[in-house]
Amino acid sequence: MATFSGEVAWVTGSSTGIGAACAVALAREGCRVAVHYNRSEEEARRVAERIEDSGGEALLVKGDVSDAREVERMAGEVEDRLGGLDFLVNNAGGLLERRSFSEMTEDLWERVMEVNLKSVFLVSRAALPLLRRRGGGRIVNVTSIAARTGGGPGSVAYASAKGGVSTLTRAMAKELVSENILVNGVAPGVITTPFHDRYTPPEVRERLRRGIPIGREGTPEEVAGVVVFLLSPAASYLVGEIIEINGGQLMD
Repeated sequence: MATFSGEVAWVTGSSTGIGAACAVALAREGCRVAVHYNRSEEEARRVAERIEDSGGEALLVKGDVSDAREVERMAGEVEDRLGGLDFLVNNAGGLLERRSFSEMTEDLWERVMEVNLKSVFLVSRAALPLLRRRGGGRIVNVTSIAARTGGGPGSVAYASAKGGVSTLTRAMAKELVSENILVNGVAPGVITTPFHDRYTPPEVRERLRRGIPIGREGTPEEVAGVVVFLLSPAASYLVGEIIEINGGQLMD
């Protein structure tokens, strides 16, 4: 039996990796899904096709999540085409490039903050009226293990932005819980995604794997499973939580 029954979920950055896995998992569990992308149209279409081939409903939504006007337009599309919004997964983000603290430029710092932190604020703000019209809903923000560890070499801006996402998650949760909008987060560790293929050299990945007690990288589907749980009725008493998904990396 499916977990959901036609609820609408908007997953940002869902053309690949964790976002794609979340979109597919939510559709499989009965959601109608807005599959968001900015530049990766071909990959996003493949995600939508996977959903539709399995009998689900998917809407492709294109736009820059760091641009307020584009975000408002996308929110309007979701409401017009899917009839409203019940769940938001703020997954869009990225490292952009590795740069040491001493070599960090103001421009790169601002771009990383925009795509990782500002985007969560903008999309959540745009989604809020839609959730209110439903009488409440759920938001899951995707942060990172880097928010706690400071990240690896050259990820000072990314780690700082994700730290902001974790704090924003708790602040949103406190403010919105009275409106029946429950906000939580997930903090993935080393997950097998295009992110690490692009930004993490093989020798660094191997060193990271050796430091994971479970002995391997996680999968996008394992993260998606936790996201589905947080959006489900089973998580109705969880508010402001950041669930760590890292194979035991942060065990004391």
